[in-house]
Amino acid sequence: MSYLATAAAILALLTSMIMAGFFFAYSVSVMWGLDEANPASAIDAMQKINTVIQNPWFFPNFFGVPVFAAGAAILFFMIGQPASGTAFGVAAIAYLLGAFAVTVAVNVPMNEALGRAVIPEDIEAAQAMWTQYSERWTFWNHVRSIASLASALACGLGIFLAGRAAA
Repeated sequence: MSYLATAAAILALLTSMIMAGFFFAYSVSVMWGLDEANPASAIDAMQKINTVIQNPWFFPNFFGVPVFAAGAAILFFMIGQPASGTAFGVAAIAYLLGAFAVTVAVNVPMNEALGRAVIPEDIEAAQAMWTQYSERWTFWNHVRSIASLASALACGLGIFLAGRAAA
């Protein structure tokens, strides 16, 4: 059972770190770059990004964080390491509320609306459309970044506490 808990813990840590880095990269580079581009090009690029992001490399990490963290929490409680179990429970909750729920409630609906939008030919209208989208989307992406980082830190703490308990 402890090997299974360790495996779940490592997978929770890895997937939460991957997602924290993924969201962070968007916040500090992708969105800034698109903000500097021609607004019609930015809208077109984001529409394409939102289509290709649904892929077999992204989904296991995005959905894996809460599954692995919750699994590790349960397993650590079962083997008598409640401190580690609590840390992984916190990791799962932080990610579920701050990254997963935000994605489902805010970012995905915004992406879907942008995907249905017709790119305005008028540059001022395109700029207004992009600015409205980018500012709100990026704010909520910052929230996802912070929540994913908090989840990764909680996973790291859980692993540290498991190591201390085993020593």
